[in-house]
Amino acid sequence: MKDLLTEVRNCLICESDLPHGIRPVLQISQEAKILVAGQAPGRKVHESGIPFDDASGERLRNWMGIDSTVFYDASKIAILPMGFCYPGKGKSGDLPPRKICADTWRSRILSYLKEIELTLVIGQYAMSYHLPNEEGNLTEIVLKWQKYFPKILPLPHPSPRNNIWLTKNSWFEAEVVPSLQSRVKKLLG
Repeated sequence: MKDLLTEVRNCLICESDLPHGIRPVLQISQEAKILVAGQAPGRKVHESGIPFDDASGERLRNWMGIDSTVFYDASKIAILPMGFCYPGKGKSGDLPPRKICADTWRSRILSYLKEIELTLVIGQYAMSYHLPNEEGNLTEIVLKWQKYFPKILPLPHPSPRNNIWLTKNSWFEAEVVPSLQSRVKKLLG
């Protein structure tokens, strides 16, 4: 896996298509019990090189019921976005992750993560990959969370941009978040 991570960190596949440059952001260990399958780093994460080093990360850690020390312990939490580099800004937020990133690296990296007992599938792009046969929009898929739990948990993106979604779907924080926190606590001791 060390050689594979070196390859990932030296990847130049999208170099000409990423206006902010190449900076793969991920956190991987073969010991990890929880996988955070996100979208792609945002601008702030691109600048820091630390996954979920932003308001989305704060909310995600709150949902999980853990602090940053636990979250950034690669032996506990693996963080593998669908795209490893910041794709840039679009009309209504960040651009989608570049598909070639997942096509090139994802299955190879996942093959090393044999201890994963819970995968948090965050946002529509991660859902399309990890739940390929599931139909419906993000809300419909998240509503069916118990169908996948306790191995997989589909989540909306924890971005502040989703505050309206969270307000309209108060069941999420009332029902899903406590189950997530209980599962995380059980897995991490």
